[in-house]
Amino acid sequence: MGKDVNFKNRDRLIQIGIAISTLRKIRGLSQEQLAEKVGISRSLLSLIEAPNVAHSFSLDVFFDIADALDIQPDKLILPSIFPDTMLCNV
Repeated sequence: MGKDVNFKNRDRLIQIGIAISTLRKIRGLSQEQLAEKVGISRSLLSLIEAPNVAHSFSLDVFFDIADALDIQPDKLILPSIFPDTMLCNV
Protein backbone atom coordinates (compact mmCIF):
# COMPACT_ATOMS: atom_id res chain seq x y z
CA MET A 1 0.00 0.00 0.00
CA GLY A 2 2.72 2.49 0.67
CA LYS A 3 4.64 1.87 -2.55
CA ASP A 4 5.40 4.63 -5.01
CA VAL A 5 2.73 5.35 -7.58
CA ASN A 6 3.63 5.09 -11.24
CA PHE A 7 3.40 8.53 -12.83
CA LYS A 8 0.90 7.37 -15.45
CA ASN A 9 -1.49 6.20 -12.70
CA ARG A 10 -1.16 9.31 -10.52
CA ASP A 11 -4.08 11.21 -12.04
CA ARG A 12 -6.25 8.10 -12.08
CA LEU A 13 -5.76 7.50 -8.38
CA ILE A 14 -6.42 11.15 -7.58
CA GLN A 15 -9.62 11.06 -9.67
CA ILE A 16 -10.84 7.92 -7.88
CA GLY A 17 -10.08 9.51 -4.50
CA ILE A 18 -12.02 12.64 -5.40
CA ALA A 19 -14.96 10.53 -6.60
CA ILE A 20 -14.95 8.56 -3.35
CA SER A 21 -14.76 11.73 -1.26
CA THR A 22 -17.54 13.47 -3.17
CA LEU A 23 -19.88 10.49 -3.11
CA ARG A 24 -19.17 9.92 0.60
CA LYS A 25 -20.25 13.49 1.30
CA ILE A 26 -23.34 13.16 -0.90
CA ARG A 27 -24.25 10.03 1.05
CA GLY A 28 -23.90 12.01 4.29
CA LEU A 29 -21.05 9.93 5.71
CA SER A 30 -18.04 11.17 7.62
CA GLN A 31 -14.62 9.69 6.92
CA GLU A 32 -14.88 7.86 10.23
CA GLN A 33 -18.24 6.33 9.31
CA LEU A 34 -17.14 5.19 5.87
CA ALA A 35 -13.83 3.85 7.16
CA GLU A 36 -15.70 1.83 9.80
CA LYS A 37 -18.11 0.40 7.19
CA VAL A 38 -15.16 -0.56 4.98
CA GLY A 39 -12.99 -1.91 7.80
CA ILE A 40 -10.04 0.42 7.26
CA SER A 41 -8.53 3.23 9.30
CA ARG A 42 -9.74 6.79 8.88
CA SER A 43 -6.16 7.80 8.09
CA LEU A 44 -6.03 5.39 5.12
CA LEU A 45 -9.33 6.75 3.81
CA SER A 46 -7.99 10.27 4.25
CA LEU A 47 -4.93 9.36 2.15
CA ILE A 48 -7.11 7.81 -0.56
CA GLU A 49 -9.36 10.89 -0.69
CA ALA A 50 -6.58 13.52 -0.54
CA PRO A 51 -6.98 15.59 -3.73
CA ASN A 52 -3.27 16.25 -4.27
CA VAL A 53 -1.93 12.87 -3.22
CA ALA A 54 -1.86 9.69 -5.28
CA HIS A 55 -1.97 6.83 -2.79
CA SER A 56 -2.18 3.27 -4.06
CA PHE A 57 -4.50 0.87 -2.30
CA SER A 58 -5.69 -2.67 -2.86
CA LEU A 59 -8.57 -3.75 -5.04
CA ASP A 60 -10.12 -5.36 -1.96
CA VAL A 61 -10.29 -1.94 -0.31
CA PHE A 62 -11.56 -0.37 -3.54
CA PHE A 63 -14.37 -2.93 -3.85
CA ASP A 64 -15.25 -2.60 -0.16
CA ILE A 65 -15.47 1.20 -0.52
CA ALA A 66 -17.73 0.85 -3.56
CA ASP A 67 -19.97 -1.59 -1.65
CA ALA A 68 -20.14 0.71 1.36
CA LEU A 69 -21.11 3.62 -0.92
CA ASP A 70 -23.70 1.42 -2.66
CA ILE A 71 -22.23 1.90 -6.12
CA GLN A 72 -20.77 -0.35 -8.79
CA PRO A 73 -16.94 -0.10 -8.71
CA ASP A 74 -16.70 0.83 -12.38
CA LYS A 75 -18.74 3.97 -11.73
CA LEU A 76 -15.91 5.28 -9.52
CA ILE A 77 -13.44 4.87 -12.37
CA LEU A 78 -15.36 6.46 -15.25
CA PRO A 79 -14.10 9.85 -16.45
CA SER A 80 -17.54 11.45 -16.00
CA ILE A 81 -17.53 11.07 -12.26
CA PHE A 82 -21.18 11.70 -11.45
CA PRO A 83 -23.64 10.78 -14.19
CA ASP A 84 -27.32 11.16 -13.32
CA THR A 85 -27.75 7.44 -12.63
CA MET A 86 -25.20 7.63 -9.84
CA LEU A 87 -27.00 10.39 -7.98
CA CYS A 88 -30.42 8.71 -8.10
CA ASN A 89 -29.73 6.66 -4.95
CA VAL A 90 -29.01 9.70 -2.78
